[in-house]
Amino acid sequence: MDSRVTEFITSKEKWTQELIYLRTILSQLPLTETIKWGSPTYSYKGKNVVSIAAFKNHFGLWFFQGGLLKDKFKVLRNAQEGKTQAMRQMRLETAADIKEDIIKLYVLEAIDNIEAGKEIKPNRTTKPLLIPELLKEVFSKNKDIKIAFNEFTKSKQRDFADHISGAKREATKLSRLEKIIPMILRGEGLHDKYKNC
Repeated sequence: MDSRVTEFITSKEKWTQELIYLRTILSQLPLTETIKWGSPTYSYKGKNVVSIAAFKNHFGLWFFQGGLLKDKFKVLRNAQEGKTQAMRQMRLETAADIKEDIIKLYVLEAIDNIEAGKEIKPNRTTKPLLIPELLKEVFSKNKDIKIAFNEFTKSKQRDFADHISGAKREATKLSRLEKIIPMILRGEGLHDKYKNC
């Protein structure tokens, strides 16, 4: 058992006993426990299967490839309908909502899907990369930033560009630009810190 998971669970003011129960259920299955994206995550043969989460009004499980599950008991929901393709959540509000047999059934089905090579792959965006004028100005004044930016993958370049373009106010765009310049020079993607959790 991963001590970071113990820390995660015991740090919660609410849902501690419920999270312990979920962990106990998952520990009975052929899963590897770790922390990813700041939450307890369970994998099988290197593939993420399920994660435990706790929020103000609920707790539950996130199935990474939940869109492939049959959901025989109609307990899964898509947190962002129309956006999220693979991930599904099993939202629970009380300890009585935890149904060990159903959880095990869903996790074992997810493991079977991994064994069968089933996977929902994300739709990769094919929209053109549009560099905001503010960033173009920085490139024209500092070639090192432009060179460092060009070393990123298209998706990471798009993350930076969209981060600036997504701001409505000019002041916010400038603030975001100031934030990302050191990241670009360090070779650090906008969302890299979340990938190493």
